[in-house]
Amino acid sequence: MKKYPVMILCQLCMLMYSATAMAATAINADGYYKGIKLCGKVKVVEHFADIKVNVVESFPDLRVKVVNAFPDAIGKWQFVEHGEDFTVQFVESFPDIKIKYVESFPGVE
Repeated sequence: MKKYPVMILCQLCMLMYSATAMAATAINADGYYKGIKLCGKVKVVEHFADIKVNVVESFPDLRVKVVNAFPDAIGKWQFVEHGEDFTVQFVESFPDIKIKYVESFPGVE
């Protein structure tokens, strides 16, 4: 008799843990990563970046369109040398987010 409540409790805990793990993504649905809105003017740096980025071709966290002006929507980035909104460092391993460059439909996957 005591085995059934314990088994049910264990299954419930495993279900809750797997749902939490599946819901955890680097970027939230509004396009923010750790409070940084992922649009705007971006400066590329070698060290101490706000975000470490890996460029991929499949399964990105964010689709990025490079623009020359008006980077006002999530995924639209304008690369600058001064006056940046945030900084990125391009890495091959252990990125904070993965991006894919696109020509249309930028935004969160």
